[in-house]
Amino acid sequence: MVGMLNRRSLLAASGIGLLAAGLPGRPFAAERKLKIALSNSYIGNKWRIEMENLFKAALQMEPYKSQVEGSWFNSGNDVSQQSQQISGLIGERVDAIIVNAASPTGLNGILHQATERGILVVSFDNVVTAPTAIKVDTDQFQFGKKLADFLVEKLNGKGNVIMVTGVAGTFVDKERNAGADSVWKQHPGIKVVNRYTGMWDSSVAERNTAAILPSLPKIDGIWCQGGTDGVLKAFIAAKRTPLPPTAGEAENGFRKFMTGYMSQKVDGLSIGQPPYLVLVSLELARRILQKSHPRKDITIPFPFVTNSTVKVGETVFPNLPDSFFADFTDSGADATVKICVDAALTGKACEGKLDVRLPSQA
Repeated sequence: MVGMLNRRSLLAASGIGLLAAGLPGRPFAAERKLKIALSNSYIGNKWRIEMENLFKAALQMEPYKSQVEGSWFNSGNDVSQQSQQISGLIGERVDAIIVNAASPTGLNGILHQATERGILVVSFDNVVTAPTAIKVDTDQFQFGKKLADFLVEKLNGKGNVIMVTGVAGTFVDKERNAGADSVWKQHPGIKVVNRYTGMWDSSVAERNTAAILPSLPKIDGIWCQGGTDGVLKAFIAAKRTPLPPTAGEAENGFRKFMTGYMSQKVDGLSIGQPPYLVLVSLELARRILQKSHPRKDITIPFPFVTNSTVKVGETVFPNLPDSFFADFTDSGADATVKICVDAALTGKACEGKLDVRLPSQA
């Protein structure tokens, strides 16, 4: 009993969340639960909070409630800290580690150690380059390219644009920027007059945009990885209206502007890097460990809306915060996953069983 208490104290001290986490020496039934841990790096924006809440909610829903013992922890975007925490999980002999990495390469060594010891590693969102890790993601290069293509079309290939980038050094940020730059190179009439980080966070993006706008010429288009609603609010505060065509993420506030908000309406393309990537990763890990799915990477389509397809109550939520990511769930007959809003907001379980549709294995 003393050992169990010490273990719980250590987990709490290291910032690890625990939900039915297996303890060393704990007796299991013949069919023991799978130990699956979420290793998350950055937790400083709403997307990461929603993502982690979805993971917590899923652990309280079938089939995961009966089959999985889950734990989760955050490393503050510190590669060294995340590596140390993964090392601890290796020592605990978990079955699988789901990783949203602080660096595409910085964790490769410790993740190789994990796979060498028979631990399944599933990397998602900010994926790693470790060849033994299974990857779950959208096509980040295409994400950035589609946003840029939208602006080129709206501006007829000519005008000043700004680029609001993400967390520097991450795979997602690099790939999205590269996708956009591949488009700008083909359209010399588009001038990127400034690029600066929004850290995928609405408040940071608003603050940084407000600071830089006075030094900028007329802006004809906005390309934004995240924090899009914050960028638009900074434009309104600076009396830079009407709002220019905007290509950005799936923040609820951005989609409100697409339907009409704060006396403004923006012509926009909203592409989601869905927080439910963590649920796809959890389901993939479960199936691989149960030998019902091959060990192979998965790329899922990213949900997107335009002014003609945005739908109140389904892809935009007037009563929820502007910084809330509205792509926490998928929609439509072929949805990857459908989950209730409370799961994303608070980590509470939804009613019924959680079904996660993995792409065809063909």
